[in-house]
Amino acid sequence: MTQPESTHEAADRCPGGLALLITDMISLWDFPDADKLLPAAAAIAPRLAALRQRCHEAGVPVIYANDNRGRWRSDFRELVDKARQAGGPGAHIVEQLAPHTDDYFLLKPKHSAFFATPLELLLADLGIRQIIVTGVSSDQCVLSTVSDARMRNIDALVPQDCIGTQGDERNAAAIRHFSEVLGVDTAASPGLQLRPQPPEPSA
Repeated sequence: MTQPESTHEAADRCPGGLALLITDMISLWDFPDADKLLPAAAAIAPRLAALRQRCHEAGVPVIYANDNRGRWRSDFRELVDKARQAGGPGAHIVEQLAPHTDDYFLLKPKHSAFFATPLELLLADLGIRQIIVTGVSSDQCVLSTVSDARMRNIDALVPQDCIGTQGDERNAAAIRHFSEVLGVDTAASPGLQLRPQPPEPSA
């Protein structure tokens, strides 16, 4: 069933400071070493889908950030359709995580979802002060995004059951880095408190 077009503008969706960012989970998986990363993405997809549903129910905005991989005429909706039509594990991920009409999306040219994208402006427009960063890969795009968020004084949460990379050992190392080096909360997604916090009073 086709969902109706959303009429929400960013300013209408201010949740009081929290958003979910889903990184690089919608893909054709046709890049080098994709076969090593796809199993991790497939493994976290059900947990990420459950978290996304909780965010929708709590009024927490959901933002998709995907690589354009140098394809400057890329279109996110077209990518969703192509990934679904490609079949296999990638299509199953799309079936679980296909964006709703009220979700936001952006295409990124490099690892970080902040680099050369409107993400910072979108977060400001939504009144976001904290982001839940999820997806793949934990030790590259997720890590770069979290580092850039911190430089912008945006707090980041990285639920360890909703990130993955090429192999369990690498992913465990990434989780330790988030927790021990960056001091980022890596508690599993079921424990996340998603009730939006009230905006800070004006000075």
